[in-house]
Amino acid sequence: MDAQRTPRRAWLILALGILVYAVSVFHRASLGVAGVEAQHRFGITAAMLSLFSVLQLAVYAGMQVPVGVMLDRFGSRRLIVAGAGLMGLGQLVLAITHSVAAAVIGRVLVGAGDAMTFISVLRLIALWFAPRRVPLLTQSTGILGQVGQIVAAYPLVALLQGVGWTTSFLSAALIGLGVAALAGLALRDPPHHPAASRVRVSGAQVLSRLALAWREPGTRLGLWTHFATQFSGTVFALLWGYPFLVEGERRTPGEAALLLTLLVLVSMVIGPVLGHLAARWPYRRSIPVLTILSATVIAWTAVLAWPGRAPLWLLVLLVVVLASNGPGSLMAFDYARTENEAERIGSATGIVNVGGFVASLLTIALIGTVLSLSSGGGPGSYTLSDFKLAFCVQYAFWAIGVTGLLLSRRRLRAVRGVRLDPFPSAVVRAWRRRWAEAR
Repeated sequence: MDAQRTPRRAWLILALGILVYAVSVFHRASLGVAGVEAQHRFGITAAMLSLFSVLQLAVYAGMQVPVGVMLDRFGSRRLIVAGAGLMGLGQLVLAITHSVAAAVIGRVLVGAGDAMTFISVLRLIALWFAPRRVPLLTQSTGILGQVGQIVAAYPLVALLQGVGWTTSFLSAALIGLGVAALAGLALRDPPHHPAASRVRVSGAQVLSRLALAWREPGTRLGLWTHFATQFSGTVFALLWGYPFLVEGERRTPGEAALLLTLLVLVSMVIGPVLGHLAARWPYRRSIPVLTILSATVIAWTAVLAWPGRAPLWLLVLLVVVLASNGPGSLMAFDYARTENEAERIGSATGIVNVGGFVASLLTIALIGTVLSLSSGGGPGSYTLSDFKLAFCVQYAFWAIGVTGLLLSRRRLRAVRGVRLDPFPSAVVRAWRRRWAEAR
């Protein structure tokens, strides 16, 4: 490739990849802001509503490793086009059906298409850009992709209230199919990379790569990092945050949409900060992760323990803290990239990406089950106490995730022979060195 054309084309490819990912986030989050309407449209309980998202996330998580293998076989372009098309088709099914079974199928299609998107875009970044750019561009992609959540949180809510369910989800379907067509026309795998269609990998080689990726302590550390950090923010944004704010905390739909929008906007600010910290302190990436987890647990504890409805300032604080969950979980992919050989990065990335979504789907299902059992009723019967009890299931997953993270970190450091000074001492030493250089 021409040395001057390559960067420009690479940036255009990245911009299109981010657009496709943003649309996938929009599709993923659309049911969350339409949760109340969905319960009334289909006449379902909270447990049934959670089944929609649980199946969607189960498909997403279950497809991560197979998608990683398909990436090596078919390349990013084909998977991204197929994924966008599946998501558009899934939204079309949701738009026209009144059947619970058909609606579940629609969300499964959305989950399948969503599963093909993010790690395909990550592969484009890894192949189109120099390695030194990859960590920051990964964070930037994750951050900018959350624009799709803003579109779901505010414009889609307004559309639902204005023109109703069918027109709103038909519009979502047209967006998805349009993006699929655009990706098919404009997206390209790197010309300097061997054509994916000519790559032949035996089943034994695939299993060997998966086994090697799993045995790598850095992969397991990435998985548990993703597991622990991602689920709380995802559960809130994807399904249960909006009903909790509207039905539990008695906030208006406009206030709830603004809070969900704030979550995305704050994550856009936090992401670059975490990217800088990861680049500056590569052996201490777990410290910001554990800080995020501590802040998340404290914020939720304050909201759940508050007598009665939480004040708006506390809900804002909760949302600001939850905004760090997504960027924090993206640091998990850096472990997969730096601790694995190039030929198994796809498999390692797929394994890591399973963690957070398994935690999310289990949490979503348990929250829905607890809500239904504690309220004994259907849509509109859930009290604030019901929601508070249901959200307590998160503590079990935080405990599991942090335990796995700490054990994996200890194993990785032992294998690498890494011995680190206490973090405060390292910070003081770095500042002293900079001060001496400045003088």
